[in-house]
Amino acid sequence: MTPATLLTDATWVRARIGGAAKLYGCAPPLVLGTVWWYSLSSVLIGPVVEALVRDGVAADPALDAVELDMLADGRFRGAHATRTLPGDLETVGAAMAEAYEPVIATISEVSGARVPALRAIATDSVGNRLLWTVDPERALTLAEPLVAAIGHGWPKPRFVRVGRTPVVRRASCCLIYETANAPKCTSCPRQRPEERERRLRTG
Repeated sequence: MTPATLLTDATWVRARIGGAAKLYGCAPPLVLGTVWWYSLSSVLIGPVVEALVRDGVAADPALDAVELDMLADGRFRGAHATRTLPGDLETVGAAMAEAYEPVIATISEVSGARVPALRAIATDSVGNRLLWTVDPERALTLAEPLVAAIGHGWPKPRFVRVGRTPVVRRASCCLIYETANAPKCTSCPRQRPEERERRLRTG
């Protein structure tokens, strides 16, 4: 297990982002940093919101309470929190901001990715991980107040329905299509709305 406190160590983060080229092919640091955060943010946020929906308490997002399960090639398999927090959204949101804003700043510093773009990715990760919980309809009602409690300019989470299924209407782009031989994500915001809906319905 890897301590999450390393996520604010610029030297360690630079090495991990550089190593991402082995997974995604050669690309500028801005692209690799963005793709890396897209994966990492989902792994970090997942345990927090899953516990919130399932148990009414949140896994503590503080970096000194989180361990990352990383594969040898640098991919993230999961995260584990060693503490919990009360489930009120103000407490959880403040703790998420305290934990993730320094990580966002570090990734921005070493890769050149813009802070607002990284925050938008994090908002979309909140939305996606809420939809993956045991009660996605209830989870939908938590998304906006939770992100509002985080503050710091994180954009408001947005959702649409494809048929009866709620999906995130993304505010962010992971830039995966700017790496070697990778297409745009099914839900990529950088495609025509009708094309995105067609791919979501058939994907």
